[in-house]
Amino acid sequence: MELQFLGTGAGQPSKKRNVSSIALKLLDEMNEIWLFDVGEATQHQILRTNIHLRKISKIFISHNHGDHIFGLPGLLATRSFQGEVGPLTIYGPRGIDQFVKTALHVSQTKISYPIKFVNLTDADRLIYQGKGFRVYTEKLDHRVPSFGYRVVEDSHQGELLMDKLAQYHVPNGPLLGKLKAGEQIALADGTILNGQDFLGAKKPGRIVTIIYDTRKTPAIARLAANADVLVHESTFAGNEAKLAHDYYHSTAVEAARVARDNGVKQLCLTHISARYLGVKAKSLERQAQKVFPNTKLINDFDQIIVPMKGEENE
Repeated sequence: MELQFLGTGAGQPSKKRNVSSIALKLLDEMNEIWLFDVGEATQHQILRTNIHLRKISKIFISHNHGDHIFGLPGLLATRSFQGEVGPLTIYGPRGIDQFVKTALHVSQTKISYPIKFVNLTDADRLIYQGKGFRVYTEKLDHRVPSFGYRVVEDSHQGELLMDKLAQYHVPNGPLLGKLKAGEQIALADGTILNGQDFLGAKKPGRIVTIIYDTRKTPAIARLAANADVLVHESTFAGNEAKLAHDYYHSTAVEAARVARDNGVKQLCLTHISARYLGVKAKSLERQAQKVFPNTKLINDFDQIIVPMKGEENE
C-alpha cells in the first residue's frame, strides 16, 4: 500500500504545486489504484509517474469545487485510449455525476467503459466493502458538501508457526499452502491437521484517512482514529485559525491536534495555500511538528509507503 501525491496545492495551481489529487496504490493487494480528487491537469501529473490509467478502478471526490474536480473529464476520456479497461466507480457529493455527464456530452466525448456513480449523503458511513478493504465516509464542514474518507484494510492471517509444525514433516507444496490459509489437511498416515492450530495472531490491517477542505468538526476524529497515515488539509498557518474558520478550512496546527489526539501514526500536510512558498511552507511543518512530531509537509510526487503492522521499522 502506497500513497503518491499528484497535487498538493490549494485553490489554484502554482509553479511548485498542482491542485488536489492523491493516488492510493493497492497494486500488491488487488492490482488497483484509487484516486482521491482529480484537480485540473491530474493526468499531466500522472504522466510523470509510473501510474497506468487502466489500473484506476475507483475515484473518491471530496467535494465539487473546481480545484478538486476539473481534471476529471479529461482523465476519464484519456482512459478510453488505454486499450481494454475495466469499469470505473466514482464516489462523491450529489452533482458529481451531472458535472461529468455534462462535460462529456457537450464535448461529444465517447467513453469505452462503464462508469458507476455513487452519490454520497449525510447519512453515509460504509460505502465500499470488498477485496480485503472497506471505505467509510462522513460529511465534513465546508461551504459546500464535503466528505472525508477512511480506508480500512481487513486483518491479515497470522504467520505459519513452522517450529510448531516441524514434528509433522509436512512437505512443501499444496498441503503447506492450505495450512497457511488456515484450512484442514490430511497427511499420508491419516493425521488430520487444522491450519488454525498452527497460525500466529492475526495482523491488523492498515488504515489511511484523507481529509480535504473542512473546518474543525467531530467527524474528523472518527475518520482519523488510529490511522496509520492521516492526510489532512493545511491551507493556513497556526496563527490564522480565525481566517481558516471563516473560509471553512483548517490550519496545520489543527491537523496536528487531530493526529495527536486520535492515535495517528503519521500526519501528511497537503492542500497548501500558494501564499506559502519555500521557507514559509516549511514553517507550517515546523508548527505542526511542535504538536505532533511525526508530521511531513507533502510536495507534489512525494510517495508514502504504508507498512504492514509490525513492519514499521524494518
